[in-house]
Amino acid sequence: MHYIRSMEKVYFKALGLITRTVGKVVPPDDVEDIVQETYVKVCQLRPQQSIRNPQAFVVKMARNLALDHIKRAEYRLASSMNGCAVEVEAQLTSSEDPTLETLVSDEAFGIFCEAVRQLPPQARRAFVLKKVYGYSQKEIAAQLGVSESTVEKHIASGLYRSRQYIKERNT
Repeated sequence: MHYIRSMEKVYFKALGLITRTVGKVVPPDDVEDIVQETYVKVCQLRPQQSIRNPQAFVVKMARNLALDHIKRAEYRLASSMNGCAVEVEAQLTSSEDPTLETLVSDEAFGIFCEAVRQLPPQARRAFVLKKVYGYSQKEIAAQLGVSESTVEKHIASGLYRSRQYIKERNT
């Protein structure tokens, strides 16, 4: 019981840092959920071994939960997009234009997802926040702690690199 209370104290002492750290990874609407999930995980900790730096441990835990959240969101997006592609493909199967069928294929979507995964982390975050979550450049700049000009460059770079990756895969 003493161990749990001491970890709770660490959590509350680091709450501001936890919130800022999580805010750099997930959209603002999700920060509170991740911070609360971190608290639940802290309360579930059992004294297995001594932790050298409890505050760093708790902040790292929060960051990992935020990254997991983003991965789940990307998976849901991919599943949703895959479902849309299948639906559109089914509607187009009666069509005689094979080009349209190729455009909505699962393979093309998979290549696009891989192209986005290949982007540098900061550019990928900006690109996903813009194209997936529909954030404005101003919101993305605040989220990532960079200028709007930098966000614009990241998004442009993301588009260019994605196109190049797809072009290379298709040749």
